[in-house]
Amino acid sequence: MAGLQSPIKKNDNVVVLAGRDRGKKGRVLVVEPAKNRVIVEGVNVIKRHTKPNPQKQVKGGIVEREAPVYVSKVQLVCPQCSAPTRIGHQILEDGRKVRVCRKCKGVVDK
Repeated sequence: MAGLQSPIKKNDNVVVLAGRDRGKKGRVLVVEPAKNRVIVEGVNVIKRHTKPNPQKQVKGGIVEREAPVYVSKVQLVCPQCSAPTRIGHQILEDGRKVRVCRKCKGVVDK
């Protein structure tokens, strides 16, 4: 089953709504629309035990990295009013469709 299209895109600033990292803010590094997940910088950090692999220049040991979070557990932070907000869509005069903050009505897309 294919994932739903998310209003959250790469490099958006988001806040986590639920889970052990509730309230943390971070930048979206990767969006996985097929799995309805996003990877957020500094959120849901896990420890991964890795074996050394000299062919790939990988050192062994314990590596910390971000794990994916469900997209429904994060909410976009508006760059203008800096508040967590839902996203609306608006069609501009030149025909472009842009994302809009539901609180301040400011355009989220650059």
